[in-house]
Amino acid sequence: MTGYSENPPLGSSRRIADLSDDDRPREKALAHGIRSLSNAELLAIIFGGGLPGKSVVEMSREILSACDNKLVSLARMPIQAVARSFRGIGPAKAIALAAAFELGSRCRDEERSRDVTVRSSDDAFNYIRGRLENLDHEEFWVMVLSRANRILSAEIVSRGGTAATVVDVKIVVKTAVDRLAAGIILVHNHPSGNRMPSVQDDALTSRIKDAAALFDIRVLDHLIVADNEYFSYADNGKI
Repeated sequence: MTGYSENPPLGSSRRIADLSDDDRPREKALAHGIRSLSNAELLAIIFGGGLPGKSVVEMSREILSACDNKLVSLARMPIQAVARSFRGIGPAKAIALAAAFELGSRCRDEERSRDVTVRSSDDAFNYIRGRLENLDHEEFWVMVLSRANRILSAEIVSRGGTAATVVDVKIVVKTAVDRLAAGIILVHNHPSGNRMPSVQDDALTSRIKDAAALFDIRVLDHLIVADNEYFSYADNGKI
């Protein structure tokens, strides 16, 4: 004797309102597209399941609330901190979340990297910002340019702590020479949010500029990225 299923599969004629909170984001995405989902619903799909007595959507809302409802704040948290800070989020879910943020960043980078020519500091910033603006630590990058100012590559040369990173001038220049650069743009971030250069930043820029000149390589700019803003040495007459 056959009977009726009490839980028909997703994609059946059930209304979204009749689904459990754990199932609604998937059904909503199928019915209306992934862009129709809220931030909490997108997180719910990544996490997959909630806690006893609490749906994954509710759990995701609480996580966002703890981050002032800012995805950028969540994206900046290290994997270990995410796993440690939120009940129901272990290492596996924290890694899945980090992977989702990284895929989004790489997708944006690929779109921007199609034959990009740098004509202004804005061009350079828009190309590199996705690699730096969500970090909780300092990184130092070198953008390698051709004689026509087309970006050949962007290379990380140093990774440090929350307040500073040690940069070896020899490595910076070797990176440029190995890529046959005509010019380079130096880029590093300030996790503090203060985009103004320090005395140490000025001294490092001068040393790299002098060393690169020995190989007929120009330092075109040095950008300091802080959140969604930047400071340009070239724009401010410091190169």
